Amino acid sequence: MPDGVLTASTTRRDAIEAWFATLRPGMTVALSTHINSDGDGCGSETALARLLAQRGIHARIVNPTPWPAMFNFLLGDDIEEASARGAAALHGIDALIVLDINDIRRLGHLGDTVRSLTVPISVIDHHVAGDEPVGQLAISDTAACATGELVYDIAITLGLEVTPAVAQSLYAAILTDTGSFRFSNTSPRAHSMAAALLVAGVNPEEMYRRIYAQVSVGRLQLLREALSTLQAEPEIGLSYIAVAAGAMERFDITSEELDGIVEHPRSITGTRMAMFFRDLGHGKVKVSFRSTGSVDVQQFARRYGGGGHAKASGALLTGNLAEVQEQVVADAARLAHARCRDDDAEAAEAGERLRILDALRDAHVRRGEGAAEIAAVLQFAGVLDEDGGGLGGERAVDEDGGLGHLAQVHQLDEVGDQFLGALHRE
Repeated sequence: MPDGVLTASTTRRDAIEAWFATLRPGMTVALSTHINSDGDGCGSETALARLLAQRGIHARIVNPTPWPAMFNFLLGDDIEEASARGAAALHGIDALIVLDINDIRRLGHLGDTVRSLTVPISVIDHHVAGDEPVGQLAISDTAACATGELVYDIAITLGLEVTPAVAQSLYAAILTDTGSFRFSNTSPRAHSMAAALLVAGVNPEEMYRRIYAQVSVGRLQLLREALSTLQAEPEIGLSYIAVAAGAMERFDITSEELDGIVEHPRSITGTRMAMFFRDLGHGKVKVSFRSTGSVDVQQFARRYGGGGHAKASGALLTGNLAEVQEQVVADAARLAHARCRDDDAEAAEAGERLRILDALRDAHVRRGEGAAEIAAVLQFAGVLDEDGGGLGGERAVDEDGGLGHLAQVHQLDEVGDQFLGALHRE
């Protein structure tokens, strides 16, 4: 059993053991993930299928959309990938395990069949639960960097072998969902798991080549066209880009080749929210949201029936591209303006408290009435050393010009009000 940071938490271990106790050797289970499956979904499915096989459980992958060609290398003769059979592939299974989602609507055309299943349905996921959970939430933790992290915990908790094939799948899951270890969900544990997977046989250069360095000419041509639509509003921190209906067909590319396009507006200086509008035709537009600051795009996406993570979410809207783009951009602009007003109000509040601090500090210097009480308050606020020297009000201000000890400074009000009147009379 790995030690330290690689050891699964007690909560996760208990959940894993309870979940696995419902499975038996000889079972056939179906594994599924969201429409347009990504590296985390595909990696988690193939890793779990191979782990379950070690305990005599056969897994069949049944996804609502075709398996992405870029992740074909994760498959093998030991993996039954039956997505092409559609809902029929769910017949005769003993259990369903859904990975990387917890909203049945994300199962696309499989949703109605899943609703009618009488077999146990469990969920392994790291997202906030959606409006219509798929089944029993078996193993869930929004703190996990990827669903692949939870599958890794299944392996180490149950004492299963992380073979080179399993390691490759888990590495693909973690690599892609952390944006190659660039996103804010990249934790010390994510790096530790990556290191362990390299030890288990993963070749990082080969993984980069397979996932990121096999770009078609059509993808670059579509990117060129998409960049011509790029819009940026740096004053409010919004940037967005769009792809018209039929573009994928014109450039002969697949949906997975659109991954990463939203990173171009996201990379613009000053951007706090980036959006990628993809016209699917037939009155449907998919919108991807990305955040570079404190903006919670998951909450923003939920207003359109979408979801995801605080830093990366998506939604499917009805309407033509121009209508949807106008609506969403306007909503995002209102949110951005509201945040600016909140920031201004907070800055004004912080300025007032700094004024109080300055007045109290001056009073302390003059050693006037109440000096001892003032000194105690200043020490509490972190702007006076315990020995009474080293006045340094700047210590209460962080690098962004806000209050680094705002919670403490709020408590200066009562004492500040008491002494400011006396200071004004002097």
